[in-house]
Amino acid sequence: MTAVTPDIAGQESLPPTVSRVVPVADLPWHPTPFPGVEQKILLRDEKRGLITALVRMAPGARLPLHEHADVEQTYVIEGSLADDEGNETTAGNFIWRPAGHRHVAWSPRGCLCLGIFLKPNVFLD
Repeated sequence: MTAVTPDIAGQESLPPTVSRVVPVADLPWHPTPFPGVEQKILLRDEKRGLITALVRMAPGARLPLHEHADVEQTYVIEGSLADDEGNETTAGNFIWRPAGHRHVAWSPRGCLCLGIFLKPNVFLD
């Protein structure tokens, strides 16, 4: 099995077909290469490229120009997420982007989002 939740000990010994309950509050926040942006990886399958993560952005934090290699889905839990198409997705709302979509994203007031990436983003800057 290639899917795991990083930072949880002992999952290698679980049978491949049992459920994995993830104690999200116990997972650490990891910095990203982008100032003010951190994430908790809930699920990662490096072989397939799949990542499901909680993403926390400080007010004004930015993600530079990037392209989605496959469908990207984001549910905004707190705050808002804006992009260079003029969208501002606020708490309780959902945005998805098709494969090949390119954009810059930022958080005007800070945000907490659930992101589901079928393949990793390709950063172009």
